Amino acid sequence: MNLTISGHHLDVTPALRNYVTSKLDKITRHFDQVVDVRVLLTIDNLKEKDLRQRAECNIHVKGKDLFAESAHADLYAALDDLVDKMDRQVLRHKDKSQDHSHQSAKRLM
Repeated sequence: MNLTISGHHLDVTPALRNYVTSKLDKITRHFDQVVDVRVLLTIDNLKEKDLRQRAECNIHVKGKDLFAESAHADLYAALDDLVDKMDRQVLRHKDKSQDHSHQSAKRLM
C-alpha cells in the first residue's frame, strides 16, 4: 500500500503522520486489496471557525477509486470522521465485489 500524506497551509508533523497511519490501518485490516492512499490535510482561511480544518482522502482499491472528505473545527476530529466514512465505503465495496451467488439445488429425478 502506497501512502501519501500532504498538507496545504499546514506542516505535517511526525505525530500527525503517525495518527493518520494508525487510523488508516483500520481500513487495511478490513480490506487487504488497497493499492494507493492519498490524504490531503488543509486549513482553510474561512471566517467561521467551525469547518476550518479539512481532511480529504482518495483510496484506489482493486477495481475502483473511493473518495471522502470531512471538515471540523479540530483536525483530529476531522480525521476520525474521515476514516469512518472511508471504512464504510471500503466495506460496501468489499461486500459488492465478493461472490454472493449460491449454487442451485440439485434436482433428483
